[in-house]
Parts: sequence; C-alpha cells; structure tokens
Amino acid sequence: MNQAGIEYMELVKRRSGSLMCLIACLCVVCGAGKEVSLENLRENMVKKQIEARGVSDRRVLAAMRSVERHRFVPDQHITTAYEDHPLPIGYGQTISQPYIVALMSELLRLDGDEKVLEIGTGSGYQAAVLSLLAKEVYTIEIVEQLGKLSTMRLKNLGYTNVAVRVGDGYRGWPEKAPFDAIMLTASPPRIPQTLIDQLADGGILVAPEGEFNQELVVIEKRGNTISRRTVTYVRFVPMVRGAREP
Repeated sequence: MNQAGIEYMELVKRRSGSLMCLIACLCVVCGAGKEVSLENLRENMVKKQIEARGVSDRRVLAAMRSVERHRFVPDQHITTAYEDHPLPIGYGQTISQPYIVALMSELLRLDGDEKVLEIGTGSGYQAAVLSLLAKEVYTIEIVEQLGKLSTMRLKNLGYTNVAVRVGDGYRGWPEKAPFDAIMLTASPPRIPQTLIDQLADGGILVAPEGEFNQELVVIEKRGNTISRRTVTYVRFVPMVRGAREP
C-alpha cells in the first residue's frame, strides 16, 4: 500500500468509532432528545438552506441530496455536517457552506457532458458534487496531505470520474485544457489569466475574487469577448501560489 493509502486507512481507523456509532442507528440527537437521521438532515439542508434561498436547478439539488457531506468532514464535525456554515478540515482549509457549494455549481450551468476544472480540492466535497453534474472533473489541491487524502476518499466513495492533482492552481491543468467550466474554491486577488486562457469558447468560470472584500464572480468567454458579473459577496480562504511560482 502506498503512503496515501496508509494515510487514508489511518484516517478511517480514527473515524471508525464515531462513524460506526452514527451509522449503526443513522441518527443524531437534536433538541429535547429528538432523533433525526443523517438522510433527513441532508434533506433539510437542501430544502431549508438551498432551495429556500433560490437554487432551483434540479440536477444540482439532486447532487446535493446524493453526496453525503458528513463523509468529507473531520470526526468532531460529523454531527454538524449539514448545518449552514463552513467547517474546518485541517491545514488551514475549510469545506464550504452547503448553500455556496450549490450556488456555485448552479452558476456553471452544467448539463452532464462537460469537462470541469476545480481549483482547491480541499476535502473533495465540491468535486464529488461536480462529478454528478459533469462528464469529467479535474481538481487541483496545493496542500499535499489534503490532495492525497481526497484522492483516496473520492476513489473509495465511488466518484470515478474525478482526477486529483497536487499542485499549483494558478497554473491550471494545461494538458487537459480547454475546460467547459472552471470553479475556484479559494480566492485569488484577481482571477489568473492562465485559467481564463484554459477556458473553452462558450465556457463559464465561477470564482471568489479579492483579498479582504471578496466577490463571487461569473466569467464567460465568447470568442474574443470576456464578460463578467458579480453575484454576491463571499468569504473564502486565500488562493495560495506554489513555492516556485514567481
């Protein structure tokens, strides 16, 4: 077994106690002793956090119902995995708020036949959602440990159309370009031109942009014309350059 496999198995062992307890009865305790299944929590997440706030794409909603977010968070956050906020996943990184995951996925306007690039794999949750919406997903993570663990996690959960690379997201994945859609899950001061260049004609890029004041922007490429619009204000971890990046 390679090092990534060993690290993943150690993660599984550390999680096994809490996961077995939860999965054995498929419930968590809420309020005055009331038990709610993880499936019900996920359904409530979709209805109350996502649909109620305007996300309407049926395929996106189905993907959010399908992907088990509690499998992408650390042990201590399993019981809060379906709440309406980001969660830390280690190494100074986070798993995004469910609503933002759904919103950004909807903004890409995927129909199932696309090749998608994601910058910022993190725990692999967003990549798992995208894998149900597109034909191929290529995702880049700069933190080596997260990249290795996400590779094994996605494989073990059956998301076979996702390829993970440990590397510098500022450089993109040129040998797989052009991409029909690109998503950034970390915020650069400005959207890198390298990534815009790797966007296919007719493609859409969705990303947070900015340092202290971040905006969620949508960029579309039509021939030589690049259009952009701001959707809302957001807060993401900063997009980090590789050590050898000038």
